[in-house]
Amino acid sequence: MKSTLLAAAIVAVAFGAQAQNVAIVNGKPVPKARVETIISQVTKGGQPRSPELERQVRDEVVNREILMQEAERRGVPASADYKAQIELARQAILIRELQNVYFKTNPISDVEALAEYNAVKKAQGGQEYRARHILVETEAEAKDIIGKLKLGAKFEDLASKSKDPGSAARGGDLDWANANAYVPEFSQAMVALKKGEMTETPVKSQFGYHVIRLDDTREIQFPAFDDVKPQVIERLKQVKWNEFQANLRQAAKTDYKFGQ
Repeated sequence: MKSTLLAAAIVAVAFGAQAQNVAIVNGKPVPKARVETIISQVTKGGQPRSPELERQVRDEVVNREILMQEAERRGVPASADYKAQIELARQAILIRELQNVYFKTNPISDVEALAEYNAVKKAQGGQEYRARHILVETEAEAKDIIGKLKLGAKFEDLASKSKDPGSAARGGDLDWANANAYVPEFSQAMVALKKGEMTETPVKSQFGYHVIRLDDTREIQFPAFDDVKPQVIERLKQVKWNEFQANLRQAAKTDYKFGQ
């Protein structure tokens, strides 16, 4: 009777141990906790948990154990290169976890995100312009083109010989853009035009001489806050994290001079 109870107890312990491990490799248990840790990291990135994912992770965990045992057998952990890489990994993990802790106590609020969105919208607001241009090397060439256009030549046809190959293939079309997208001389001349007008004199810039025609204007189309909220939050998190680092550097007692 006692031997039966002892056997049952041994079996129970064995099953209990097996329940905590995903496998036994060369007599060494591989805990299921490793599997759960990896699955947790993967699902945080958005991948859903599934039987297929669990199988892949189990395979990976057991394969890693086999490789780690071989690395230990060959003395890899004693090498200087291994120790240096471990130290770098430790530093990276510590900093990453510090960042996680920081944002748990300093989260980006919806109010902050909306304020940042409105500030960017205001800075990038206003009008967009759809213009065409013909770029040539000399002022004389530009004046000749203006003369031909006044006599009825088509802008799109003359633009095919523009020095700007990208727009030349589209009849000089520059598509919709904010005035700040262009060099100052170009944008100043462009915004002074009314719809359908072209520059009466050549516009000189660092690229050459431009003949510009304004085809249309419109209010800048800005995405809704909800559509870009995740990007706004990430932008603010980066700003806050940079400020946090700067404050730590300023408070640190060190003889090192950053940026020198």
